[in-house]
Amino acid sequence: MQPGMADAWVYMLRCADGSLYTGWSTDVERRLKRHRSGRASRYTASRLPVELALELQMPDRSAARREEARIKGLDRAAKLALIAAAASASGVSVAGRDGVGAPVRA
Repeated sequence: MQPGMADAWVYMLRCADGSLYTGWSTDVERRLKRHRSGRASRYTASRLPVELALELQMPDRSAARREEARIKGLDRAAKLALIAAAASASGVSVAGRDGVGAPVRA
């Protein structure tokens, strides 16, 4: 699958309080704008600003929902490891508190 051609994406956001939020979308940029404006979820609306930490390309919406659920079941350390592993695989340097800062697209 070529970049930009995915039917769905799983994404992780870092919130202002340092927490991580996981979701899925067919248009991450549009969804991120909604999160940043406080209209996407009550959780992120109360923890602004948010920044994109990770995008994972999925073959379809069903796969994205399954991966979102799987990631939500992980503990914080495992989520941070996932972000770091994706950064390492893509060659992106990840900076910031807990190793999260630069968005990683995998």
